[in-house]
This record gives sequence, structure tokens and C-alpha cells, in this order.
Amino acid sequence: MDALLFDMDGVVVDSEDHWHRAEREELLPGVLDGERPDLDEITGMPYREIYDYLDANYETTASKEAFVDRYDETAAGIYREKVELLDGFGEIREAARAAGVPVGLVSSSPPTWMGYALDRFDLEFDLVLSNDEVAGPGKPEPDIYAAAADRLGVDPAACVAVEDSRNGSLAARRAGMVVVGYRVVHNADTDLSACDVVCDGAAELREELLERLEN
Repeated sequence: MDALLFDMDGVVVDSEDHWHRAEREELLPGVLDGERPDLDEITGMPYREIYDYLDANYETTASKEAFVDRYDETAAGIYREKVELLDGFGEIREAARAAGVPVGLVSSSPPTWMGYALDRFDLEFDLVLSNDEVAGPGKPEPDIYAAAADRLGVDPAACVAVEDSRNGSLAARRAGMVVVGYRVVHNADTDLSACDVVCDGAAELREELLERLEN
């Protein structure tokens, strides 16, 4: 392993539980009339691209500007007040540091949202990369993971990416990386077939990553 890359939402912080609740109860009802998507269709995508997807496939009732504003307002409350850090993340981070393996945070969330989580938990990464900083489409396309490997100066095939969504795992797989899936309650039924291995819960994920770092 030449680099360890983490998705943020649902992995480093447990934000997906809060996002899914907000999307079901407020965000999607506020922008759609009639049929609504399964949340796995949009989880992991950049939120501006979520609107484009909804507008192309469903009946939208609000502008993209209004949609973006609602997501930004919701994000501030989720990341500043509600999320918790992945159990065991500090130990994984220290093991990577001891092994000389850079650790990156690779997210579809915009830099402002990432900043909320970084500040709240005083987190440090060797690379923090938002899809907003990448020329190209977001997950499930591989552009953000290819850019992460390029910025760290490593071969994508020597990178391990940790993902909890179908879109995210597909993006890392398409970039040629080893993909470790993280499964908990919020994604119990999510298709993680693009992953090389799937870990059930934080303890199993910690064990998997520590073993890979030691080897």
C-alpha cells in the first residue's frame, strides 16, 4: 500500500445516517413531485450533480439554486453538531504514519463541508481533496481518485480506498484501486460488489486496515 484513501461521508464521519433522514423527510420532498429515487442512486455523488440527476430523471419542482442552498444549510448542522468520528480512526491514522503511508480524504462534499468535519475533530490528512477541485465528473466516475493518486505521486493500483456507497466504490474500482467496503446500518442493503473486501462495522474495518498497513 502506497496510499490509504478515505471517503468522508459515512466512513470517517457517520453523516450518512443524518443525510438520509434529511433527504427522506425534507430535501427530496422539497424538490420533487411524485416518484423519488432510492437513496443509493444518489449517495456518494456531488450534491450539485445530484440535482442534475434528479432533474433529468424525475420531476423537479425547485431551482438548482434553491436545492443547493437547502443542502448547504443542512450540511452546517450535520457536520458541526451531529456527526461522530469513525471509531478507531486515530489508531489507523497513527499506524499509517508509522508505516510511512500517506492518508487522504477524498470526498464528493465541497471544501466547506469537509472543513466543518476537519475543524470539529481536529483531523489532519496528507491530502484533502473535494470533487469541486477536480476537473471532471464526480463519483461513480474515477476522476477524483485518479487525481488523488496523481497528487500523492503514487500508482492507483498501489492505493487502498475505503468506501461505503455504490457510487464511491465504483469510482475507486474504475480508477484501478483496491477497494475496502465499509458496511453499517445506513448502507446495509447497498450494492458494494465493486469492493475487493467488505468490512462489517468499525472494529472489522480497523482490523483489516491495520493488517494491510503492517504487511
